[in-house]
This record gives sequence, C-alpha cells and structure tokens, in this order.
Amino acid sequence: MAGREKVFLISLGCAKNLVDSEHILGILHARGFSLASAVEEADLVVINTCGFLESACQEAVDTILETARLKAEGKIGRLVVAGCFVQRYGYKLKREIPEVDGWLGTGEIRRIAHILSKDTKTEPVPLFISRPDFLPDHRLPRIRGTPFYTAYLRVAEGCSHRCSYCIIPALRGPFRSRRPESLIREAEDMASGGVREINLIAQDTSRYGQDLNPKTRLEDLLEDLVKVEGIRWIRLLYLHPHNITERLLDLIDREEAICPYLDIPFQHVNREILLSMGRGPVRESPLELMERIRRTRRRISVRTTLMVGFPGETDKAFGELYDFVRKVEFDHLGVFVFSPEKGTAAARLGPTVDKDTALKRQATIMTVQAAISEKRNQQKIGSCQPVLIEGESPETELLLTGRTAQMAPDVDTRVLINDGNGIIGEIMPVEITEAHTYDLVGRIV
Repeated sequence: MAGREKVFLISLGCAKNLVDSEHILGILHARGFSLASAVEEADLVVINTCGFLESACQEAVDTILETARLKAEGKIGRLVVAGCFVQRYGYKLKREIPEVDGWLGTGEIRRIAHILSKDTKTEPVPLFISRPDFLPDHRLPRIRGTPFYTAYLRVAEGCSHRCSYCIIPALRGPFRSRRPESLIREAEDMASGGVREINLIAQDTSRYGQDLNPKTRLEDLLEDLVKVEGIRWIRLLYLHPHNITERLLDLIDREEAICPYLDIPFQHVNREILLSMGRGPVRESPLELMERIRRTRRRISVRTTLMVGFPGETDKAFGELYDFVRKVEFDHLGVFVFSPEKGTAAARLGPTVDKDTALKRQATIMTVQAAISEKRNQQKIGSCQPVLIEGESPETELLLTGRTAQMAPDVDTRVLINDGNGIIGEIMPVEITEAHTYDLVGRIV
C-alpha cells in the first residue's frame, strides 16, 4: 500500500520549479506516502525537470538515465518524471526512455497520485500533457523544501510576454495571477510556521494582478503582505523592467519589511538588440530606470541577468552593454551566452555570433563585475548589518553563514560569521570585518 512506500524527489531548475516540487511532495504525503532522505531508501523517485535551455534538458536526461539505472539494479521501485522537460518533449521521451513509469507535464502535477495508481505492467505508461492552465493555490498540499525560516510565495504562473529567445509561454502557459486573499492566507500560514522571509516569485512578478477581475497590482498585494505578523523580510524576484513603478519604489522606501532589493533581468541595453529580443520599444532606457532606482532614500540592491552573443550583437552593441555595467555597478549580476532554442524566433535570426566571441564577452563582463563587487563589499567594512543566520558553512563547521536583506537565497553572495553565537533562523546584527570579491566576513555584535 502507498502508506508504506517512501518517495524521494529530485528537483531541477529554478525556484518556481521548486514550488511545483513542494506541491508534488505535499500531494503524495497527503495520500499516505512517507518521505525518504536518500534516493537509495526510496520505493518511488520523482524527478521534476527544467527544460528552459538545452543545457537544462541535458541535465534532465542525465538525471533520468542515472535514476533509471538504479531502478534496473532493483534499488528503487518506480520512477516518474514531471515538469518543463516533459512539457517540451513528452511524447518523444516516452518512446525513447521506456524505463520511466509515468510522465507529467507542467499543468498536470496535481495528478501525481493518480499516475501512481496505474499498473504499468498491464497498462500503457501514463503520460499527461495538456495546455498549462492549472494554477496551484493555498489549498493544494505543499511540503516546503526550504529551511524553516524562508519560503517562496508564487504569486502567478505562466508568461504572456513574447521574448524571441524564450519558450516559457509554451512550457508554462499564459500569465495568470493568484487571488490576493489566497496569497495572504498562504503567507499567514507560513508565518505561523516560523517563516521570517518570503520571496515573491513568478515569471514576471511586476505584472501581478493585471489579469484579475477586478484588476489589482503588485503594490496592492505588498501593502497587505507587510501587515502579516511575523514576516520580517519580503523580497521581490523576477521583475520585468517595463513595470517598475514609482509607487513600487515609494513602497520599498516606506516599508522596512520590503527588502531594498530588486531582481530585474535587463538582458541587454542596445536598442536594436532589445527590439530583436521582443523586449521593446520601451518608455525609458535601462540606464534611465537604474538612475530612477538609485534616487530612492533606501539604497536598493539590484540583481540582473544579461545575455551576450544574441544574433546581431556587434562589437558596438556589446560595448554599450559593457559601458552600462561599468556605469551602473550592479550588486549582483549573471551573464548567459545566447542559446538558440528550437521553437523560438531567435533561433532563426542572424547574423549569428560565434561561440568563442560570446564566451569572451561573457568573461569580460564578469571580470568587470568582480571588481565592482569587491569595491562595494569593501565599502561595507565597519558597518553593522542585519543578517539572517542560516547555519554552518558548507566549507567549514567553524563558520556560520547568513544573508543580509540585499542577498537572495541560493543565487547571491553571503556573509561568513567567524565570531559570536548565532541562532539559526534569526535576524541578528553583524559587524562586517572583512570583504572579499563576493562574500563578506563579520562577527555577531
């Protein structure tokens, strides 16, 4: 019976995928499955995949084949694969990887328990793929995979932008916002369970509520979330640069609970490249937006992602991007090399940029960013920063690690703490005593 079976889940990809994984675990636990702490202990393994880029697809294939090997050796019982990779290649996968006992697209995760009721010895291997329109809310069971003090709150699903390089609309469906009352209810439940930091996520968090009837906005939601007792930090991730309003910046200035942090994936600054990407025309340039953000009373840290090697990116266009990074001095930055994904308009564009040139451009930007990061960190020496204590450093048990309000979980830098008694899950004052290229060092005061 299911009640005696153990499930182990492997979650690949982004934080939005992690929330799906947490719902899968919640559904299975509600149906009587217990959770295994290691794959070798599991009767059932679920792999929730990413399929955004070919590199992510390759990671998914490698993970599926490695887990299928464990099944062939009798170390696990059943194997189910879900997520974006299935949504992208599902029917082909079913033919090519017969070891898998069930497949679920992104819009079908609620059917995970149903798929396990199928006897694949007597019935065809089930594959559920449909146009993604399901929107999980607070009523769907969820077991969080994050530490007890932090959580992701997914405010919307899908995307209705038409960026030429991106297949997310095909994988996740159109943009659809959750009702604000559902989000407040979930945030209250998180707070009652000890969560102190919630990170708002969606494909475009800044577009939240504009599809609802009656319409609402991200700012309206934030005004309600800051009233939730127990939540100390509210962080905004994945905001499209077209939707950063003055009202939002005023809210960050006014409300201490809203972290002075914005995750804005600019991708590029050259006008022709942005138009080719499907991210223009725009009311204000990326530089004008950053200047507006920098005028706030609280200094807002900005994370961005940039893309180099996009078709048509000349030396001049790359020079604009390079100058932009030097002038703006981002707090956190990632650079990706363009990947021509099958099914996207950008895959058919030209002229192409050779891979070596694109990689050199990536390295050039990251070298500049390293110097900027070290300079900014040096300026923090001697300051006292509120730090969320996260636990022992993975490198050495002699150090604790934590994050300031200007550092997002999983993707940003950290604070190493070499003196003082830290309490995991608490926000404590830390004096910064050293600064390195990316990480800070400090002591609890």
